[in-house]
Amino acid sequence: MGLYPFETIEKKWQNVWRERKAFKTDDKQGSKKMYILEMFPYPSGNLHMGHVRNYTIGDVVARYYRMKSYNVLHPMGWDAFGMPAENAAIKYGVHPYEWTIKNIANMKRQLNSLGISYDWDREIATCLPDYYKWNQWLFLQFYKKGLVYKGKSKVNWCPECKTVLANEQAEEGRCWRCKSEVELKELEQWFFKITDYAEELSKDLELLDGWPQKVKVMQRNWIGLSEGVMIKFKLSEKVRGYKEDYIEVFTTRADTLGGATFLVVSAEHPIVKNILENNKNDELREFIREYEREKVQNRFTVGITDKKGVDLGIYVINPLTNEKIRVYTSNYVLMGYGTGAVMGVPAHDSRDFDFAREKNLPIRYVIKPEDDASYNTDKAYEEEGIVINSPHISGLKSSDAKKKIVEMFQEKQIARFAKQIRLRDWLISRQRYWGTPIPVVYCEKCGIVPLREEDLPVILPTNVEFTGTGGSPLSNIDDFIKVKCPVCGSDARRETDTMDTFVDSSWYYIRFCDPKNDTQPFSLEKAKFWMSVDQYIGGVEHAVLHLLYSRFFVKVLRDLGLLNVDEPFSNLLTQGMVLKDGEKMSKSKGNIVDPEEIISTYGADTARIFILFAAPPEKDLEWSDQGVEGAHRFLTRVWKLFNENFEYIKDVDSSVGSDLNEDEIYIYKKLNKTLLKASNDIENKFHFNTSIAALMEFTNEFSYSLRNKKIRPEIVKKIFETFTIILSVFAPHISEEIWSRMGHEELICFQSWPEVDPNYLEDDICTIAIQVNGKLRDKIMVEKDQEEEVIEDKVMSSLRVKKFIEGKKILKKIYVKNKIFNIVVK
Repeated sequence: MGLYPFETIEKKWQNVWRERKAFKTDDKQGSKKMYILEMFPYPSGNLHMGHVRNYTIGDVVARYYRMKSYNVLHPMGWDAFGMPAENAAIKYGVHPYEWTIKNIANMKRQLNSLGISYDWDREIATCLPDYYKWNQWLFLQFYKKGLVYKGKSKVNWCPECKTVLANEQAEEGRCWRCKSEVELKELEQWFFKITDYAEELSKDLELLDGWPQKVKVMQRNWIGLSEGVMIKFKLSEKVRGYKEDYIEVFTTRADTLGGATFLVVSAEHPIVKNILENNKNDELREFIREYEREKVQNRFTVGITDKKGVDLGIYVINPLTNEKIRVYTSNYVLMGYGTGAVMGVPAHDSRDFDFAREKNLPIRYVIKPEDDASYNTDKAYEEEGIVINSPHISGLKSSDAKKKIVEMFQEKQIARFAKQIRLRDWLISRQRYWGTPIPVVYCEKCGIVPLREEDLPVILPTNVEFTGTGGSPLSNIDDFIKVKCPVCGSDARRETDTMDTFVDSSWYYIRFCDPKNDTQPFSLEKAKFWMSVDQYIGGVEHAVLHLLYSRFFVKVLRDLGLLNVDEPFSNLLTQGMVLKDGEKMSKSKGNIVDPEEIISTYGADTARIFILFAAPPEKDLEWSDQGVEGAHRFLTRVWKLFNENFEYIKDVDSSVGSDLNEDEIYIYKKLNKTLLKASNDIENKFHFNTSIAALMEFTNEFSYSLRNKKIRPEIVKKIFETFTIILSVFAPHISEEIWSRMGHEELICFQSWPEVDPNYLEDDICTIAIQVNGKLRDKIMVEKDQEEEVIEDKVMSSLRVKKFIEGKKILKKIYVKNKIFNIVVK
């Protein structure tokens, strides 16, 4: 029994779990619940090692909390709409539905081969009508609430194929099919008014204590909520066709108004269009053409290194200095933020500084440090300080000068306090087939008409021809387009745009709470029990769009009375990438590692152990063939150790009494330390690598201790049982087999997580006594060298609170420097 026969054993236990529905979740209320969710995948056809890492991390957490007597919800589904299926239809002539369903079946088989403990009875696929019907229903609820509108927006347009292109189809500004240069074309499209929730979305980031700080920073920057001042700069002469006699700017630094020596507007600002229509300005026309080309090529580029600009030939008056200053258009000012115009203050803004140097414009310093320290005039001084060289406000602190500017000009309606956001409304229209049809028709008599709820779902037709040209394939299907108006009964035309697939993923986690409901998207009762998701796991690349849209959806659903929570995900883990040779795995680089090859060669448990052991979850993981072999050797050693001692323990009942000998005390203390290590690592920081290291170390200690047979068989069996339960969350197949061979009829996944025996603790283990109002509430154990934040997490978990509130004496920590720590709650 030397080699671990993983091929037969893994299939055996996967079949047992499936037949017994071992991981099926009930909605039993009143029990402690734990909702564990990994971001559901796009069914591209095959799992990659990033998937394996993501789902294995979630599975460890789910298995652990089941053993801790929580009612665990751990579902899986498929983010099944999207461009790749449509591209496959164009390239291979296979219908997107067939391609998607085939891929789902294969990836589900692969997930099962990893031993992931999903409740497959809750499986959803967003491409099926029983799911996307509720996308359409939610669209109608958003529409009734005034959160949906139709407006103009520019899209990538291929003039040769005469079709809209997704950003990924317009790489480097050329069509992916015909290589024609892509243009920007303005179309009427559907939007969700996410900006109505911008302030709450920004403010509520403070509630998300369980989210990585970097993700919260990314979202806060994306929302871009700023408090500042709107200032009107009067035009020195009226511009023909432009309806205002001023250009308004938004600034967070009104204190620097005296240093504004020019104005810059976006190339998309209305005044630029008016100037172009009324003047022959070839330089400006060429600049706009170049700007449009760059915009296609760099639609998601953060920052612009090469600042270009053109003098518009007009002037405005600085309201503070009464100076006449030039107006430029430049590529470093975007229409999507503020008013699309900024005051150029080169002495105190690095972008303006570079632009002024390029155009030889005046640079006037109007802020100095409060401590009169010198500063470098070869660059912008961007800090606040004391105002200088500015009429009416010189000598004031920056904060006071901002208020003074508004006081001076508010009556004349030149300045006012304002808030601005960088976030734009969510464009949900897609001119594609494989997505949720938008439930709207166009009637010549009634205009835009939303469908009645009883007319849902609008089913995607199957008789579709995919050419990749001429716009959405839906626009060519008369049976789909030609309908009757639900209001007046006249002939009407159905909307042919489909929804952005981010709509599908913005609420799927709630559907998992009630996936079979055919009368509503989910019941309030079930959503109340399961929501919010306790632990969400996925890549940091989703930090902004998916996570932000999900937060928006939850807040709208709450306001509609469908939910009673403010946020979708209480805790978020963003796992690192899996690298090979220092680079992200990709087909183009030829450094892909196929999970199926690893499973067939070494087994699923080996794949799991390696992926968990190689690095902490939040760090990037470097693939190592030697590391995989090392993980396999560890499992083989566990298997061998058990089988070598099987005869010694098979006929005894496990137990640990009070009369242990020295060898027994030694190894039992080591076991308790390993158990405590695993418990702390799983519950607090997900540092599974150190848990597995502890299991490996214990295996070595245990193997050595068993050589002299000084440990009684009932204690050996007890140790094997406890060790195997710990191992089972990481390597479930081998653990089920060992557990079964020890004579247990119940599955190991149904066992309770062992408790640390306080009578057998090593000297580096401390007990924390938690007292509330003088009464003992709980006792927990930690290692003496454990980080303070981990100790705090465990205490807070015991007290069922989210954080210590310092300064308000709601929770006060008192540490006593001996073996006992006391946490006194006042």
